[in-house]
Parts: sequence; structure tokens; C-alpha cells
Amino acid sequence: MFNEESHLKQPIRWAMVGGGRGSQIGYSHRNAAQRDGLFKLVAGAFDLDAQRGCDFAVNLGIDENRSYATYQDMFTQEKLREDGIQAVSIATPNSTHFEICKAALEAELHVICEKPLTFTTEEAYQLKALAAKNNRLIGVMYGYSGFPMIHQAREMVRRGDLGELRVVNAQFAHGFHNEEYEKNDPSLKWRVTPAASGPTYVIGDIGTHAYYLCEMITEMEVESLCCMRQSFIKSRAPLEDNAHVMLKFKGGAVGTLWASAVNAGSMHQQKIRVVGSKASIEWWDEFPNQLRYEVQGEAPRILERGMGYLYQDDQGVACNRVGGGHAEGYFESWANLYARFAHAFDAVDRDDQAALDDMWFPGVEAGIEGTRLCEKCVESADNGSQWVNYKD
Repeated sequence: MFNEESHLKQPIRWAMVGGGRGSQIGYSHRNAAQRDGLFKLVAGAFDLDAQRGCDFAVNLGIDENRSYATYQDMFTQEKLREDGIQAVSIATPNSTHFEICKAALEAELHVICEKPLTFTTEEAYQLKALAAKNNRLIGVMYGYSGFPMIHQAREMVRRGDLGELRVVNAQFAHGFHNEEYEKNDPSLKWRVTPAASGPTYVIGDIGTHAYYLCEMITEMEVESLCCMRQSFIKSRAPLEDNAHVMLKFKGGAVGTLWASAVNAGSMHQQKIRVVGSKASIEWWDEFPNQLRYEVQGEAPRILERGMGYLYQDDQGVACNRVGGGHAEGYFESWANLYARFAHAFDAVDRDDQAALDDMWFPGVEAGIEGTRLCEKCVESADNGSQWVNYKD
């Protein structure tokens, strides 16, 4: 079970950039960060409208003097305080991630950033170097990777239950943007605007989630890929609202990735199926407490979260927040990640490298690979869907 007694001497003093009033993602960060008492929200630059942001901050219980008009002001002023912030979460449009992360690291803050981390891998590597120089950590919010059954899947792969890996099919294909809803929805408009979203829409927005689960569960490295992308809503071009990616992994395994916002009628359809020489596993985020396990020649099995027959590794499978049979979901997964971020930040601050080495969390390398995926998919698709090397 999740260890609710695992506390820090003091909660990490924490702030947010973006994620203001009405932001679903902002609420997700705040809910997850504060659930276990490991973070305390003490400051924020929540909104481009300073007064609206201040009103929101006060309603959250934050001192109005610690609601800032800009993130630059917040980082500068908080550094002067004896009780200044130690970490910041960034929940803003993609185009701002690099500059805000860079400023936060320069202010010697730990960072939790939405994905994709940056527009380019060059920028992502700059952040990695700056974080190392200032002895800070970057966490990337791949929120679905906190589900215990994802960790069960990874452990089954590691222990050889599936045999030699052969095929991975990953997808995140919802239908909520099957029409031009951005005409009346500002929260969607920026996602389909290249200046704000970057070189991709669905690949960066949701494809990176599915890809990270593939990376995490299989621990295989992509050798090359081929991408085909479409803008079925023509006004979204050159950004895609549908993409299919073929993957070749080092060692001979192959895979596919489907990212779509126009899968009409679908809620999420975020699934991953890993096929080995002996057996296959499949996970679906709409039923996150179950993992389907299929051994050739045997009846399929549904493995349930919280049960004693699962591998009880401390990295994730055992981090259930309630017993088996009760539904855990999205907020629990996010909270599991924030708990990991908190203990990792604390380990760095205490100079406890041994503890840090024993921790798993989606860090800067996960951010780099998500950015690389976007870059390489664009390179392939914009050159006639040719195969491209994943790492030059």
C-alpha cells in the first residue's frame, strides 16, 4: 500500500506558472501535489491577467502579495524571501516551456513541466545541462505513468513473462476534436496554432503519453520511424489531428503508434499492447485497474490492481492507495508521480544520491525523448513519410 507516513520534515514550498481559473490541468497539478502533504502551494503566476490571477490565488488561500503578474517577478521576488519557493510547476502553452523552465532552473528551483518539454531536442538538452549545473531536477508530467498496473506491466516484461518482445501497439485516439471546435474554445485554439503548440498537435499533445508508456514498459530503444500525419480539419494545417507512426526497435521488435483527436465516438482509446514470444499484455486507460494477460494456449487472464498475486515491487505496483476492488484513477496516478517528485527533490536537497538512484520518476530524459519523437515524426511526415533514424 502507499505509505502515507512517508513525509518530509517540511512540505516543499511550491508555486505554479499558469493553470489558473478554469484550467483542468492546473487543478490536476494542485490536487496531485497537495494530496499527501508533500507540497504546499505558497505562490503563483496563474494568469496573464494579473488581477484575475490574484483573485484566483486569494481564493486558493495564497497571500495576495505572493500572487505575481509574471513568472519573472515571481522567481526574482521569491528568491529574496527566507521562505521562498523551492519548486515550480509549469502548466502553460508549449511555446513557453523552454523559457520558463530555463528561468526556473537559473533561479535554482526544481521544475515539474507539462509535455512536450520543449520544441526542440537542442533546447531540451540545454535544460538538462542547466539542471545538472545547478543541481536541480526536472520532472515531466506524464500523468498516466503513475498507475500501478503500468508498473506491473513493466515488471512482467523485465522478468521475462512475455518472452522475447516482438510487437508493441500503442495509441491515444480520442474523438473530442472531430470538428472545428477551436472556433469557440480558446483552450483548444492554442493547441492547433503552430506558434503556441509547436510543430505538432496530437503527436505532442497525446502521442507523447502513449509513447512514454511504451518506453517505460518495454525499455526498448527506437532505431527508426516512419510517420504519416493528416489535418482532417483543414484549418489546422500544418498541424495534424491524426497521425500513424511505424517504429523499428533495436533488437528487431516493431511497433505502431496512433495519435488522434478525430476518432469520432471515442472517449480516450489510450491503449498499449505488448506482444512477446510467449505471451501478450494489454492496458487501457479507461479501465486502468486491470491488465489483460494472454499466454498462448491458455485462457486470457485479467490481472486486478491491489491483489497479492501481483509483483510487489516498491517502484509502483505496491503503491495502491486503496485495496483491490475499489476504483483508483487519474488523480491517484498524478498524486503518485507528485509523491515521487517530492521525495526526489528532497533527496537532491539533502545530497542523498543513494536515495535518488533508487527512485523512478519521469525526468528530463523522458522530456528529451518526447521532444525527439515530435521532431522525428515531423521530419518523416514532411518528407513523404520516409523512414528516418531516431537518433542521428
